[in-house]
Amino acid sequence: MQELVIFESNVLNIILVCALVFFARTLDVSIGTIRIIFVSRGRKFPASLCGFFETMIWLFAMSQILQNLTNPLYYVAFAAGFATGTYVGIMLEEKLAMGMYIVTVITRDEAPRTLSDLREAGFGVTNIKAEGRDGPVDVFHTVIKRTELRKVIKIIRKFNEKAFYTIEDLRYVREPVHLPHASMVTGRHLGLRKGK
Repeated sequence: MQELVIFESNVLNIILVCALVFFARTLDVSIGTIRIIFVSRGRKFPASLCGFFETMIWLFAMSQILQNLTNPLYYVAFAAGFATGTYVGIMLEEKLAMGMYIVTVITRDEAPRTLSDLREAGFGVTNIKAEGRDGPVDVFHTVIKRTELRKVIKIIRKFNEKAFYTIEDLRYVREPVHLPHASMVTGRHLGLRKGK
């Protein structure tokens, strides 16, 4: 009877430690993903704060592993926590949608209507006439918040389902993205101050 109680106690202890290691790794890897985003955006203080908590949690998880090197279940919990943390971190990053994008559109069809709709929706757009492989094209550049991406893509595809566009992360913008309509004129490049 006493042996059964000891066995049940050991099993419970293993399950508890595995759960702690799993959740610690999930949390520290999720925080690590957010920290990397802050670093890429040049946000020093939030990145440092995330780094502090990420390291503290990682040390806790590692201490549990080092105390129980003979049990492979802890390794599985550690690896599973890392994988889950990566997934959760990416989901969090998508939900937070921090930062800005620069969207570049190259189109030959319905360029004036697309340009007009983007400006009416409040987006600052720079329009450049260019030459493509098959003739003249219009190239639009607009800087947007990441939360506005779906709205912009919907406008782009409204008149031209096959429009070619690229989306790039933008680290720094010198002036506000949503400029007054009076300043949204063709050829006004984002990043220039008024009067230049």
